[in-house]
Amino acid sequence: MGGSHVVGAHAGHALEESPYRIPSKKLVMWLFIMSDAVTFAALLFAYGYLRNATPGWPRPFHFSPTVINAMIMTFVLVTSGFTMLIAMRAANLGNKAGALRWTFITAVAGIIFALLHIREWIGLIGEGLRLFQNPWGSGLFGAAFFTITGLHLSHVVGGVIALAVVAIGYQRGRYDAGHIEIWGLYWHFVDIVWMFVVPFVYLLNIAH
Repeated sequence: MGGSHVVGAHAGHALEESPYRIPSKKLVMWLFIMSDAVTFAALLFAYGYLRNATPGWPRPFHFSPTVINAMIMTFVLVTSGFTMLIAMRAANLGNKAGALRWTFITAVAGIIFALLHIREWIGLIGEGLRLFQNPWGSGLFGAAFFTITGLHLSHVVGGVIALAVVAIGYQRGRYDAGHIEIWGLYWHFVDIVWMFVVPFVYLLNIAH
């Protein structure tokens, strides 16, 4: 009986020191990112199919102002990725003030991105773009555009809220550096998705 107890203790000790062990909260975030990546991939695949299969697919964008606005949004989002990376590094080094500062800067950049996006939507709606109609051709264009960009925008807004909540909790000692890192992973995922949205949804629809 005593021998089995010793074996069990050794087995538990071996599991605790496994190099493959990952905190459950980080594992959950990775699983969410993978499932969300599949969702975006499916939407972009469906968009590509519709674009190629629909005669007269509209190309309404010019190098002003929509594409220029998209480039500005890209710059803001990529910059926020760097500030989030700095925040994660500061948190891991125990620099609480630096982690808070750069996390809040990232959240502000996300707000700027969202406002630019909403301004773009208002401008396009003013030109007649709707979910299933537009003045340029196939009504499916509006549905595809608003679905893909809207889903990404919802991720940005959700990320801004999460970063603010985690930063406040981190400041009060409720959360640790691991939470900053986890939401940093999410924010980088949002960045990467946008790098696919821009060429598919904007650059391929520039008028010749």
